[in-house]
Amino acid sequence: MSASSSARIGRIVSLLPDRASAGAWWPGGREEILIGALLTQQTRWESVERALGLLREAGCCSLAGIHTRKQEDLERLIRCTGFFRQKAERLKELSAHILSTYGGIGGMECRSTEDLRRDLLSLRGIGEETADSMLCYGLGRPSFVVDAYTERICRCAGVAAPRKALKGEFEAALPCDAGVYREVHARIVEYAKTWCAGKRCGECRIRNSDG
Repeated sequence: MSASSSARIGRIVSLLPDRASAGAWWPGGREEILIGALLTQQTRWESVERALGLLREAGCCSLAGIHTRKQEDLERLIRCTGFFRQKAERLKELSAHILSTYGGIGGMECRSTEDLRRDLLSLRGIGEETADSMLCYGLGRPSFVVDAYTERICRCAGVAAPRKALKGEFEAALPCDAGVYREVHARIVEYAKTWCAGKRCGECRIRNSDG
């Protein structure tokens, strides 16, 4: 990473809110976070929260619960997240894979982050953002999450790079710590929801910073 990119990444982080509010963090246990990371694709978080609540009420908000539940039941419970048939299929594939390969989420602890990431990316419907969300938020691994908000803010700060490059740049600029990665990512999301989603570009201190 160039010194100029490192300085810009540091500048972005310095201009974010001091701390993320509780609403910016992913709630729930490890298995619920993995399930939520897949459900959140192409939908609003509010819809995911509703679906997770329905899964909890049905007693299947876990890998084992997903694995043993009939697919049509899952489709009904997660319908509010959109693409519910596809997501139900992929949730069952994810749960079956983790249970058969690792014996459950606990068996993933002894594997390296690189191996886990490669394995998750081999599954249908799991791209880099979803895999990194599962790793960082669900498994406590230092794998920085780059999403559309991150890309947009970086472009406004003069850091024009594809997602793979941005991931490496943030990881090079920050301490290698999952807690730090979660905090910075949550702060990015919170900032972008306030300024980018509202198209308040003229008031954005990152876009208009001279640094």
